[in-house]
Amino acid sequence: MVINKVYLMKYYDVIVVGAGHAGCEAALAANRTGAAVLLITLNMDHIAQMSCNPAIGGIAKGQVVREIDVLGGAQGIVTDFSSIQFRMLNRTKGPAVRSPRSQCDKVAYQRGMKLLLEITPNLDILQSEAVSFETENNRISAVKNQFGDVIPCGAVVLTTGTFLNGTLHYGLRNFPGGRAGDFPSCGLSAALSEQLQLKVGRLKTGTPPRILAKTIDFSQMEMQSSEGAGERFSHWSPALLPNLPEAANHDMACHQVYSTEVTADIIRQNLHQSPMYQGVIKGIGTRYCPSFEDKIMRFPQHPRHLLYLEPEGAQTGEYYINGISTSLPPEVQRQMIHSIPGMENAVISRYAYAIEYDFLPPEQLERSLRQKKWDNLFTAGQINGTSGYEEAAGQGLIAGANAARCAAGKSLFEPGRDSSYIGVMIDDLCTKEIVEPYRLFTSRAEYRLHLRQDNADLRLCETAHSLGLLPENKYQEFSVYKEQLDSMLEYCRTEKFKGKQLLTLLKDVDPDTPWNGVESTPLPCPAGRFAELAVDRQGRRVWNELLIEAKYDGYLQRESAEISRLHKLEDVIIPETLDYEAISGLSNESRMKLIKVRPSTLGQAGRIDGVTPADIALLQVNIMRLREDKTQ
Repeated sequence: MVINKVYLMKYYDVIVVGAGHAGCEAALAANRTGAAVLLITLNMDHIAQMSCNPAIGGIAKGQVVREIDVLGGAQGIVTDFSSIQFRMLNRTKGPAVRSPRSQCDKVAYQRGMKLLLEITPNLDILQSEAVSFETENNRISAVKNQFGDVIPCGAVVLTTGTFLNGTLHYGLRNFPGGRAGDFPSCGLSAALSEQLQLKVGRLKTGTPPRILAKTIDFSQMEMQSSEGAGERFSHWSPALLPNLPEAANHDMACHQVYSTEVTADIIRQNLHQSPMYQGVIKGIGTRYCPSFEDKIMRFPQHPRHLLYLEPEGAQTGEYYINGISTSLPPEVQRQMIHSIPGMENAVISRYAYAIEYDFLPPEQLERSLRQKKWDNLFTAGQINGTSGYEEAAGQGLIAGANAARCAAGKSLFEPGRDSSYIGVMIDDLCTKEIVEPYRLFTSRAEYRLHLRQDNADLRLCETAHSLGLLPENKYQEFSVYKEQLDSMLEYCRTEKFKGKQLLTLLKDVDPDTPWNGVESTPLPCPAGRFAELAVDRQGRRVWNELLIEAKYDGYLQRESAEISRLHKLEDVIIPETLDYEAISGLSNESRMKLIKVRPSTLGQAGRIDGVTPADIALLQVNIMRLREDKTQ
């Protein structure tokens, strides 16, 4: 152990503050690249807590989890161990929008992630509250906690979730809290605004009530079963996975039910007790996950709304009611629940609430997730204005990896929006004006046919290995799979049957046809080299990719051409010294937004709302002039 004479504390290459989904991935990513890491959390027993919905994945989110997995991350692995129901959303639609989702045992998930962190060498965990920093030459030199510890470091990652000056709202009553049962972080919020001079904003999110299973009449609801325990998030064979505690039951059902007109009337009659409608809550909530009050008031033409009852785990009797988040007071919540079929006698175990919290508007970010004002400060998750476990974890992985690279004096990694949904999200955060919690959708990605959930490893494994994020044993397993896939694709592109290319013939095969060997899988041609495909996970994956390539070959080629055009703009770096005020011809709106965002490339500049193609042409001319001036 290295003892610092001034601080009398161990030096860490990276300190991660906050142990939610972003913090866990940040700590593990920094560690995988060789950094000594300290993870600071307010409560060791709440590491990776599923504060809201006990589920991982969903539309676009499932793609992110698969990307995290091939970048060496843990969320997909821990989800598979704790899964109690797996479904592939949009299965009846095209592969570009299919997304895996797992209902999880929240206790098994939390314990699995905590154990993984605890057994990781060179990664320490400390239960304490970070309250301020020591700084030197635009860098964070140490993190201070409430005990007076001054912990020196090479870089810092903040993943504070909803804890910064968090306030919980139950009707018109409110209490300080980072979430129900946890105190907020107030000192750190003050340090960010006053000590580090960062702009701080305010956002809001919420959660629904939980009810006890023994008080629910499921016979009045529609059951939604798991699609099978055979599918999972992680790409890797069991031999490469850690030994984590598993959920007791991998096939638990969810249930669907609708609210009633009585439920809507109860809401309308009690809006005077809503902190949101009475102006008590100032923070802006997410448009795509509105409170139940908002649903009733914004969509009065709908007499009922779909709700999902989701088990919180295999060894608990609590159910999460997805779709009925509210900040109305407890007495109103009981009336609402009792107005829903099957819940006439339901007992609420945990009341719903809304939470307001501080965040750092992300125009202060670089695409590496480093804060522009501080050379070694990185942020990830809800502190950047996002919502969702998956969005947080994806950011955490990038922030942690870059914090380790920063501490080691290496160049920072910026994921592209053509290579990952994580890249799409980070680019959106840095170029769009975030006025509400950001949420990923497949519609946000221009190249979503390339960014499918089934090919995350083909997109990212090479990059992950080069960055030191993907261990050698996993990379070798991927290489074997890729070699077989490339060989089969080449065979299908070059071999012909009855004058037609095999890949063309495969277009007529249903893309959902499972691979069960040459004897039982219908082929439009002689078996040939298809006999090489084993009836195992790798064989099925190779077959699946062949069918997708065949079915969407033309679309994929067209998208590839668009990606090439994007790369030309992304290759044009905008010098930090470029003076936007001196460029004549820019509109005032474009000038203001370019100064605010300070894009790093022409491609990024072109994605800023209000910046036109004519503005991009002007920027390109001025960049060329700067380059010519430097060469003279």
